[in-house]
Amino acid sequence: MTQKIVVHLGNRSYPIFIARDRFKSLGPLLKKMNLGKEILVIANPDAKRHYGDLLQRRLTRSGFRVTFTKQKLPTGKNSEKAKSQTYVDRLIHELVAQERKGKRPLLAAFSGGVLGDLTGYVASIYKRGIPYIQIPTTLLAQVDSSIGGKVGIDLPEGKNLLGAFYQPRLVYADLSVLDQLPKENRIEGLAEVVKYGVIADPQLFRYLEKNCDKVLQKRIDGEILQHIIGSCAKIKAKVVAQDERDDKGIRVILNFGHTLGHAIEQAKRYQERHGRAISVGMLCEAEIALRLGLFKRQELKRLESLLSMLGLPTTMKGVSLERLFRAESLDKKFIHGKNRYVLPIHIGKAVVREGIPHTLIRRVVSERIFE
Repeated sequence: MTQKIVVHLGNRSYPIFIARDRFKSLGPLLKKMNLGKEILVIANPDAKRHYGDLLQRRLTRSGFRVTFTKQKLPTGKNSEKAKSQTYVDRLIHELVAQERKGKRPLLAAFSGGVLGDLTGYVASIYKRGIPYIQIPTTLLAQVDSSIGGKVGIDLPEGKNLLGAFYQPRLVYADLSVLDQLPKENRIEGLAEVVKYGVIADPQLFRYLEKNCDKVLQKRIDGEILQHIIGSCAKIKAKVVAQDERDDKGIRVILNFGHTLGHAIEQAKRYQERHGRAISVGMLCEAEIALRLGLFKRQELKRLESLLSMLGLPTTMKGVSLERLFRAESLDKKFIHGKNRYVLPIHIGKAVVREGIPHTLIRRVVSERIFE
């Protein structure tokens, strides 16, 4: 059964479809939106290998002309390198070449979060904005990064330092693509699911605790996937609708674990998986909440236990603390010269706190993150 969730943003509103039909309904849905007949797909090489031909056939049957990008995009541990000005320029030159042939393509990100961010950023700046859609192919992208319109690229100094708020026209999460996803990618995505449980949904957190073994199976039950992805998408859609541009202090709640998680990624020169870094970031930030008297130790133990059972790390080695704190100080969540952290007060609710003593942050970080 196809589930539809709407991100309500006035004339920028768009639907999120969660289905398991091997893209069968994607073409007809896009056709109704009247976004043109040409589609340029920015595809993760693995997703293209497993499902590219099927996606192209489905869209062609609905009258679309589909072209996959000619760019050789980095994969695996090197995938974050795609979020750079180098690949932005290459994709824009490819768009120019398409237009010289009389084509005005709709951009489609057929990928995980990295290429989704890159595609959205290119769409936001080319000709001051062209339409794009998200067809997320990883659990992490389906529950989080494909929704909300935060797009951008990295700089050597930090993650996502160049970017924009630019909403897709549609998000189509097909659960069938997750069948080919390597186990480590699925585990990575579960970190973001845990995040949603901590900040907004204690029932989702308990659901993960109860079904931990099932979500680690090679082929996750469709009903479980639908429940997990739908729960996360509803939370994010609601938050984004209330604070699209992250300027009302509402949307920042989605960054639980990300202030230190992003700093870990930068300190490890983007050679660490996002979900693994966020796992350790959540535990550090939960420990900060504990020491400030906001969070109970038994709740911290529940969080640590669930992350461990899901195969996510609770500590991290090989991290330059100097680089980590330099990246943390450049984090875009800093305002008025003060740090700003999302801290849990119990499973299902979190708050935002500014000006956390740096000595406390250093002490907590040094207990979980090592050179």
